[in-house]
Amino acid sequence: MVEKIQQTLRDSAAMRWMVLLLLAFAMFCSYIFMDILSPIKDLMQSTRGWDSTAFGTMQGSETFLNVFIFFLIFAGIILDKMGVRFTAILSGVVMLVGATINWYAVTDSFQGSGLEAWFNNNLNYIPGFDELGISPFYKGMPASAKFAAVGFMIFGCGVEMAGITVSRGIVKWFKGREMALAMGSEMALARLGVASCMIFSPVFAKLGGNIDVSRSVAFGVILLLVALIMFIVYFFMDKRLDAQTGEAEEKDDPFKISDLGKILSSMGFWLVALLCVLYYSAIFPFQKYAVNMLQCNLTFNPVDPNSFWATNTVTVIQYCIMLVVAAAAFASNFSKTKGMRYGLLALAVVSLIVFCYMGYMRQSAETIFAVFPLLAVGITPILGNYVDHKGKAASMLVIGSILLILCHLTFAFVLPVFKGDAIGGVIVAYVTILVLGASFSLVPASLWPSVPKLVDAKIIGSAYALIFWVQNIGLWLFPLLIGKVLDKTNPQLVADLKSGIITPEEAAISYDYTAPLVMLACLGGAALILGFVLKAVDKKKGLGLELPNIQK
Repeated sequence: MVEKIQQTLRDSAAMRWMVLLLLAFAMFCSYIFMDILSPIKDLMQSTRGWDSTAFGTMQGSETFLNVFIFFLIFAGIILDKMGVRFTAILSGVVMLVGATINWYAVTDSFQGSGLEAWFNNNLNYIPGFDELGISPFYKGMPASAKFAAVGFMIFGCGVEMAGITVSRGIVKWFKGREMALAMGSEMALARLGVASCMIFSPVFAKLGGNIDVSRSVAFGVILLLVALIMFIVYFFMDKRLDAQTGEAEEKDDPFKISDLGKILSSMGFWLVALLCVLYYSAIFPFQKYAVNMLQCNLTFNPVDPNSFWATNTVTVIQYCIMLVVAAAAFASNFSKTKGMRYGLLALAVVSLIVFCYMGYMRQSAETIFAVFPLLAVGITPILGNYVDHKGKAASMLVIGSILLILCHLTFAFVLPVFKGDAIGGVIVAYVTILVLGASFSLVPASLWPSVPKLVDAKIIGSAYALIFWVQNIGLWLFPLLIGKVLDKTNPQLVADLKSGIITPEEAAISYDYTAPLVMLACLGGAALILGFVLKAVDKKKGLGLELPNIQK
């Protein structure tokens, strides 16, 4: 008797990776909006009056509701009870609503409106939150920053819900297969959004020689509409998969609040969660200030406005070259022949050099930092594939922490030495940014695929939500801290700005970033210690973190 083998969408590699592409592109769009104001921090200060404290407070507000109203915990429960499809659509809608509010807050229409007057006169004191020092607003905060913070809070609920939903979706489609490779690839491709944002946000803000920061935010809003469409397409593919397999995880094995105790009692879970908050707090908040840090530590010469390097055409060309770098580096991991593999790698390397040269010729910090995710795109599949077949996830986290420390200390103490050296400073910046991006790729390739080894399958959504909640504490705190530390450690600059000795434009590119960078390096040091503890606990309790994902 010959058994009939039923093939599902999940059994098709093409369908699995198409689903991954849908989820990755949705996250790509959300990553663009997450940092849409980062490369134009100086313009926010000069056109909207946002000093470093206001900028940091607004950026930190993204995670406020997730942390202090526990929305992320509810999101995990929603995910486990309602499933991936419903939660994906919901997260897309919430992101779009929050982003639209954020956009209106920075438009000229908001300036001088009754809404602006209301925000100026209100939310200056929040009972309880002010006493605890965790209020997302403060007296004297620009009205546009307050209202933008409200929108960013709502967007933050959606984007973090999307993050845990995408992780759960990948587990559903790739468990028992190339899961670490899938997770690493999704995050690497999504992080191209960081580069896209760095390149295009300033272009839209300065389009036609008329500065309007709301155009950059509008660009991000349109992309979030595209992200929602991607989630809708995923909805129908996932629904078809469940029809083929008969799966109904939300009904057959319902989530119970008591299941949270199983997660919270796991030592391995807490170590992974703490590693996550330390590691991500040293990266994501840094991204929001990285362009301004480069503006303050490198010497840029104005480009002739009539030259090729000042046109928008060069922006498009550079972005196309970036895509060639990413595509060639990524595809080289899947080439069957050595000749093709090395040919693609050579193309990626040459294109990367051209990309860096163009960034240097454009003399802009945002195009230099845009190189951040490019090395990660090339090596993340290698790392993910290694974890799938060889293991060593905990060891990779240790390596990533060491690289993190070295990069932040280089930014703090080595890069300022090259101020005035037009070429040397840019080279140091490029190398350090590439290595930092590479270290970041170690996390999705090793940490996220380890979570299913620590908790039961039915509560994976809640486990990811709890990790993201812990992570969001850092993502709320450190953008705020960096902004406050910048103002506190640059008292003369702040005083000169208030007295009118220097202009907002001059102040925006004159900060000393040493103290914030040392603070971020300390986070890497704490992550390194926890990495060694995690390795010891894994060895003692046999959590399987050092074992491969694909069991033969």
